[in-house]
Amino acid sequence: AYEAVTEYLGFKGEEAGKTMGLSSYGKSSNLPTIISKDFRNKELFVFEDIGGCYLPHIKENILNFYSKKDIAWKIQDDTQKMVGDIIEEAVKKTNIKQVCCSGGYFLNCVTNYYLAKRFPDIKFYFEPISNDAGTSIGAAKLVWYEKTQDTTIHPQKTLYYGPKYSNKKLKKQIKKFQNMFNPYKITSEQVAKLISERNIVCIFQGRSEAGPRALGNRSILYDPTDPNGKDFVNKVKKREWFRPFAGTVLLEKANEWFDMAGLEESPFMMYAMDVWPDKQEIIKAITHVDGTCRIQTVTEEQNPHYYKLIQEFEKITGVPILFNTSFNLAGDPLVETIEDALETMLKSEMKYMYVPELGYLLEKK
Repeated sequence: AYEAVTEYLGFKGEEAGKTMGLSSYGKSSNLPTIISKDFRNKELFVFEDIGGCYLPHIKENILNFYSKKDIAWKIQDDTQKMVGDIIEEAVKKTNIKQVCCSGGYFLNCVTNYYLAKRFPDIKFYFEPISNDAGTSIGAAKLVWYEKTQDTTIHPQKTLYYGPKYSNKKLKKQIKKFQNMFNPYKITSEQVAKLISERNIVCIFQGRSEAGPRALGNRSILYDPTDPNGKDFVNKVKKREWFRPFAGTVLLEKANEWFDMAGLEESPFMMYAMDVWPDKQEIIKAITHVDGTCRIQTVTEEQNPHYYKLIQEFEKITGVPILFNTSFNLAGDPLVETIEDALETMLKSEMKYMYVPELGYLLEKK
């Protein structure tokens, strides 16, 4: 149903994240229920044999009388309440206080936070690659448990599952672009200063992230305190104006800036959390219109170079957070190789890339 509404709004079915971002601009109105626990509104949907459905663009469709942002708000509100009701019923029947959520819908970080706040006594696990891309991990885990009969729970500790590249290979690939980029030796302190001066700095390091979230290895970084930051970076990335951005915060400072709703951490960026009211104006670039921000918490153990960079940024600005978005332009996948990264920069206004393993800053000529 969420996918059907996404397509009705003019996006592709797999671009449900856009609907989620737009929903925060909508409001409660006298819109009809789109979906509830018991049914999809049969007056709205056309059902297909294979179990799918779509919303026809016809005059008689009552949704045509409402704005796109209100329709987005309604499908978001309907579905998160419906999922909550199903979980509540399951918990009452079983008395189990641990709930594991998977399937593409649970990439909806607004819903995930809603559930965490609605059920403070339940321990949730939201699989960070909960869409089809995560089936390889599920298959591997299934075989592991079948073969070993291991009853220990092995929590997901990292998503940096991409290929490894040696420093020698990185330097060789960079050399191909020597007519277009100047390499400089640089410290994390100098990179933090560059970001604090409101320059976009891309970061390329280590193994790429599995799943849809950039977690500091293939990221575009910016100053979260720039009040015009959202509009500026959306323009550079060629994204829609209404789409929000994420932030990465030092884990030990997270509770000072965000209502963590009892969560210990958010290493995989699975929640859009409330920014404390007195902090919203400070980090305006990453505070969405509804006062939330999708956040990643980070520790030195999880990502030492990234952690150090945020520490240095905090020393300069007093803010232990970096504006973090995926290293790609609209419609492209995240970059994988350093050649992908440099070619993406050449197609955009982005000028700087930090390669911490080499201690390099690459500046576009």
